[in-house]
Amino acid sequence: MASLTGKVAIVTGSSRGIGRAIAERFAHDGAAVVVNYARSVGEAREVVAGIETKGGKAVAVQADTSLVADIRRLFGETIAKFGHVDIVVNNAGAILSGSGKPIAEVTEDAFDSIFALFARGPFFVMQEAARVLPDGGRIINISTAITALLPPGTSTYGGSKAALEAFSGVLAAELAPRKITVNCILSGAVETKLLHDLPGEVQGVYKQRTPLGLGEPRDIAGVAALLAGEEGRWITNEKIRCDGGIR
Repeated sequence: MASLTGKVAIVTGSSRGIGRAIAERFAHDGAAVVVNYARSVGEAREVVAGIETKGGKAVAVQADTSLVADIRRLFGETIAKFGHVDIVVNNAGAILSGSGKPIAEVTEDAFDSIFALFARGPFFVMQEAARVLPDGGRIINISTAITALLPPGTSTYGGSKAALEAFSGVLAAELAPRKITVNCILSGAVETKLLHDLPGEVQGVYKQRTPLGLGEPRDIAGVAALLAGEEGRWITNEKIRCDGGIR
């Protein structure tokens, strides 16, 4: 795997789970990493300390990526600290009230909060990235295999992630002249706190439908590392499923 030495990466929602694994992998590959968090300051500092213990460079920056002002501050603080940004990973997420409801039961508030986190926020993260990334930069969006499967009860979450995938494709075309790649990783069921917060019966369905079994955060991090490195320079506008074969 090509080194990311000299690169600076922002990974949103990287105090735990998939985001943490990506931040740690990027740091291992030589990048300076901004560990973004909304509320989990202790966990974010733990990630930073772990990276620094291994000789890497990292800083924790608080920002709620559903808020445009926070997004702009996140990029501003990153540039103030490291001088530039080369790689941006849209990963922030949480299980919100109203997720998992059938369309007939979704409230306006639930719809708005879910789309703010999973569609509106990432849109403006990509906007800021488009403004500040140098030629040859990388934007990686973490989506979900749910957009391909569309099971009942996933309208708001799946819909917001489908919007993210559409934004990603448009931005890939817009930034291609600058050799900036934009891709989505469609994650399957991965062993994270978010997964374990789901009802037991839902977890059971994921396990039954995934031939290779539940994944680990490092499985997604490996694909992100490929896209971020030199080997990923000719991959753009792709939706790469990393899901253990879930159907």
